[in-house]
Amino acid sequence: MVYEPLSNSGQALFAPSLRILSPCAERDKVTMDIYSLIGFVGMACIIGAYAYLTSSKAPNPYILHGTNLAGAALLTVSLLVHTNWPSLVLEGFWAAIAIWGIAKAIREKKAAKQP
Repeated sequence: MVYEPLSNSGQALFAPSLRILSPCAERDKVTMDIYSLIGFVGMACIIGAYAYLTSSKAPNPYILHGTNLAGAALLTVSLLVHTNWPSLVLEGFWAAIAIWGIAKAIREKKAAKQP
């Protein structure tokens, strides 16, 4: 494991990264830091939530929206380090919709309990 700078802006922050070497040459090396790995976990959460929604006849809204919210949060962490503004804005909307879905499920659960 090596430590590489988080950006080229001259910051003194360093993060551990996995250096994945291709069989070609040293010049073709690809590095992946912890923030990219966090982003991949977030991506897996969002894809998993979509697969769950598609495959389930009656998806649990807490699982669906909670997983989407977790995925959006993890991708946001990654995007704060490796900034991509359109994707960062998308994750903001994704998280807001997930929070709205959770709030809606809570309201519906409370309404179902009342006579």
